[in-house]
Amino acid sequence: MDQTNHDNHITPSRRAFLGTTAAISAGAMISPVATATPWEQLDPIPPKADLATMAPPTNFPRDIPLFKQAFRNWSRGIQIDDLWTCQPTSVEDLITIANWAAENRYRIRPRGYSHNWSPIVVSPESNLGTRVILLDMTEHFKDMTMTQDWPPAVTVGAGASMESLLTYLENEGYGVTSCPAPGDLSVGGVLAIDGHGTGIPAEGETREVGQTYGTMSNRVLSLKCVAWNHKNDRYELMTFDRSHPDTAAMLVALGRTIVVEAELRVEENHNLRCESYVSISAEEMFAPAGASGRTMESFLNSSGRIEAIWFPFTSNPWLKVWTVQPTKPFWAREVSGPFNYPFSDNISEEVSNLIGEIMDGAPGLTPQFGQLMATVTSLGLLFDNAFDLWGPSKNLLLYVKRTTLRVTANGYAVLTRRADAQRVIHEFVNKYNSMLQAYADDGKYPINGPMEIRVTGLDDPAHAELDDACDVPLSAVVPCEDHPDWDCAVWLDLLTVPRTPFSGDFYAELEQWMFENYVGDYASMRVEWSKGWGYTGVGPWTSDQVINKYVPQTLTDGRPAKANWNSSVSLLQDLDPHGIYRNPFLDKLMPS
Repeated sequence: MDQTNHDNHITPSRRAFLGTTAAISAGAMISPVATATPWEQLDPIPPKADLATMAPPTNFPRDIPLFKQAFRNWSRGIQIDDLWTCQPTSVEDLITIANWAAENRYRIRPRGYSHNWSPIVVSPESNLGTRVILLDMTEHFKDMTMTQDWPPAVTVGAGASMESLLTYLENEGYGVTSCPAPGDLSVGGVLAIDGHGTGIPAEGETREVGQTYGTMSNRVLSLKCVAWNHKNDRYELMTFDRSHPDTAAMLVALGRTIVVEAELRVEENHNLRCESYVSISAEEMFAPAGASGRTMESFLNSSGRIEAIWFPFTSNPWLKVWTVQPTKPFWAREVSGPFNYPFSDNISEEVSNLIGEIMDGAPGLTPQFGQLMATVTSLGLLFDNAFDLWGPSKNLLLYVKRTTLRVTANGYAVLTRRADAQRVIHEFVNKYNSMLQAYADDGKYPINGPMEIRVTGLDDPAHAELDDACDVPLSAVVPCEDHPDWDCAVWLDLLTVPRTPFSGDFYAELEQWMFENYVGDYASMRVEWSKGWGYTGVGPWTSDQVINKYVPQTLTDGRPAKANWNSSVSLLQDLDPHGIYRNPFLDKLMPS
């Protein structure tokens, strides 16, 4: 058969893939231009000024701006066309709204930048007729100031973005050990779901004053929240100090309060070097515990701060390794701002089109898509000169923009010994691979996004540098008193495009195995609040067994009675007896 006839027999989907690969390869020297495709995170839909189609809530305070607005979470898994939304401008506004809600049987939900997967803010069934009002905290409540010189601390409004906070800290000479990768997260939102980054101490590294290797919630010194004051029978602004036991449940409150501002422990800023590797095979990187070579364990020992990103049906993951480096290494490129991986932050039209083909009935292209994304990554690192970066911590810790690929993700933290981290990873990868192949053999491709693996320490209250600092009992990485040898957590995520067929079945099967595998003296697994969990074939947050059994159990086992799941839920109820900070999902998760 001649070449012309052979080309004529290429299927349209296969031809699209070949053309896409060529286009990406040819254009890899420039950053792709973001296009307004259905596969990207778009800007929030602007408020609607007209209130004529439905009367506003009865007796709502007239001097507080109220409008209708669509709600879209990060993955677009929750999309609601109209919700009453307001923009309070002062603490007095927040107090007024809270007491109005209690008197009129409304619920109010604080809202940040909606960079979240789970139904913690609002449930999918919410609509304009639901008795709920969103509080947009991002227009106001953004002030920040240094409040302690040593150990250093910053007070910041809950509506400030993480990028703004880290920029302010950098200008003051301070920073954090690790944090979530996106910059468009509100501080209040990050604290509500124990947002985290990646990093444990490298071998020989000594913790410095202000450092914590756990979540951002473990940095809290005090919180100002609008909560119920039983003495005055009303919602008021109340201050919760970290040394007071009532503060414990507020540190990761899942939106069960309005955080107005937080005082956070911070540290002296560090320069970081971030090196990327794409030449290490998954077989070597995720080898069994004790294996020699370039394993995850070896990089944890040498640098402590790692993230592996592995696209399905490819051989080599993308491994990022951060190292504290006071001076610029000769070969590293100095960066003056964050978000230094434009090839991953901006999805080209060609890539979006290929995803569209997969979702439109060509799931068999998933392996080629994984290979394409691995190619884009390798070429992007090369031509964007991003293999070896160096600069102030903020510029290396923030690397996910709003324009990155819109995907859904599951998420779990496996608590274990540092010496067993490689075992946790190896077992997870083996199970994932066997399932991926079994589904593919059956013509099913439920996972088309990457696997992500990070490792952190636990939320040790001593890192707050306070006497008698309380635990963070609703954090996924709160320590277990009966396992003091568990000193780290392996965070495991799998990403896929929303509504990918059979993804719910895949996630449910994998989740059940994980809960059964990571048990005993070896490890314990907890859910990551902001991601997907509690799967059935229908999707996330639908498994009664996970919601009613596993979640409470994993935050109760090994925990003192005064700082476990039940005590925390009881305290949140006591601080919100009228249930104004609830929604249907939280009603199920935390029944009163």
